[in-house]
Amino acid sequence: MLSDLDIAKQANMQHIHQIADMMGLSAEDLDIYGSPYVAKLREDVLAKVAGRSAGKYIDVTAITPTPFGEGKSTTSVGLAQGLQRIGKRSVLTLRQPSQGPTFGIKGGAAGGGYSQVVPMDIFNLHLTGDIHAVTAANNLLAAMIDNRLMRGNPLNIDVDTITWKRVIDVNDRSLRNIVIGLGGRLDGVTRQTGFDIAVASEVMAILALTTSLKDMRERFGRIVIGMNGDKEPVTAEEIGAAGAMTVLMKDALRPNLLQTLENTPALVHAGPFANIAHGNSSVLADLIGIRCGEYLVTESGFGADIGAEKFFNIKCRASGLRPDAAVLVATVRALKSHSGKFNVAAGRALPEEMLALNVADVEAGASNLIKQIENVRAHGVTPVVAVNVFASDHPAELAAIQRIATEAGAIGAALCHHHARGGEGARELAEMVVQAAETPNEFQYLYDLDQTISEKIKTIAQTIYGAADVSYTALARRQIRSYEASGFGKLPICMAKTHLSLSHDPKLKGAPTGFTLPISEVRASIGAGFIYPLCGDMRTMPGLSVHPAAERVDLNEDGEVEGLF
Repeated sequence: MLSDLDIAKQANMQHIHQIADMMGLSAEDLDIYGSPYVAKLREDVLAKVAGRSAGKYIDVTAITPTPFGEGKSTTSVGLAQGLQRIGKRSVLTLRQPSQGPTFGIKGGAAGGGYSQVVPMDIFNLHLTGDIHAVTAANNLLAAMIDNRLMRGNPLNIDVDTITWKRVIDVNDRSLRNIVIGLGGRLDGVTRQTGFDIAVASEVMAILALTTSLKDMRERFGRIVIGMNGDKEPVTAEEIGAAGAMTVLMKDALRPNLLQTLENTPALVHAGPFANIAHGNSSVLADLIGIRCGEYLVTESGFGADIGAEKFFNIKCRASGLRPDAAVLVATVRALKSHSGKFNVAAGRALPEEMLALNVADVEAGASNLIKQIENVRAHGVTPVVAVNVFASDHPAELAAIQRIATEAGAIGAALCHHHARGGEGARELAEMVVQAAETPNEFQYLYDLDQTISEKIKTIAQTIYGAADVSYTALARRQIRSYEASGFGKLPICMAKTHLSLSHDPKLKGAPTGFTLPISEVRASIGAGFIYPLCGDMRTMPGLSVHPAAERVDLNEDGEVEGLF
């Protein structure tokens, strides 16, 4: 089979005006952005479509993945194309890929095979520069904080409480912990700080959750960067940065319009990671897309315990939208991995014995699938399982997954071949999703915002992860007390934890129980509107592998990108 990039280069793309027409939009609603196949929606599009009836809202999530990922983005694209194949007008909303994984090891977020968003190279690289705008706005605030410190610290900021870090959209572990201000007096105040990856920043979280330019400006003003000497929050508004940050982010607020290989409209906007942020594309894109088709397919990062939980309890609270169904992506290799028998690592081939026919290994790892179905149903949403089929899979193993999924409460489990066959390979999945979306559900949030921060954390830990209890460091307890004293206790929770286990420990496979979830630190993203606990040893700046994907990316003699997946 051709590489993803080679398939994308053969795409029969339509002018972006034709894609907009499928959504009931016109050329006047777009600004072409560097390519006839990429555009930004104009600021008034949401108001223009607000009076239309809303389509069905479908979230694509997954069981706990292997380090390779199980093809969730590919399934999202394939499902949107599959819905078109059965006569349903669909719109897709996805996150913009970060250059961290693009040049790291996992790969991009454009889908794969014959279920991709195109132009693939533009999508996976700079696109329209939104992530660069996030980086600039974030770092402007950081620079203005340090300028305040050097200029006599008129706000009496307690340097030891500053939580705002600089960001960059590259995996660079050397920047996790740094000392700035070395040199003379004019080189700034010396203090320890660090970098996060740009897509984990609060600015990115705000971009994904805001509903208007006015709302974004207010959210930037509410950002808390630390405390003053009287233990009161210091905000970006007080620093004087919120207005300029909004100016830098003005164009980034506008969703990007692209298309799939089968010309399904795709709104690409925002890119927060799911293990260290809320992991969902923008509320604005969903509010527009759901009124431009019969079905809106969106995707939540990693497993249902991470991205989907945050989709239900953070994103849906911000948008007011209610999901009609959820798709859980599963694979034979992931279920076998959850048996605990195999050591799977990114960059290494799967063990030969893992590829052999063994239904017992699938059944042994099925506890994770069962638990993730339970996690979706805990929110009152009807789940459908999408079994992403690989050439090495055996029919008996696939049949076992279908049986287990149905017994666990999924409406069905479709065998999916969209990677090799595009929308036609997702026809069965599309039909099941339509059935699930037409089944009445009773969507509900997992917790009440009036609960204490600790009560909300415990609810997530016990109900979604399977923990027996939660423990806190002394620092985390002090932070919770400080946030609640400052009036931040009624915000939703955005847990930061490993994506490789339902627990905090990536080595615990399947559906572990009886463990205590350790909270090492609790941060407050007040502008984004959530509290941000860190579970165990979580890092907000990834590192590169021994041989990162960047080593293979180059230009050929014709100036075309090569080596990109």
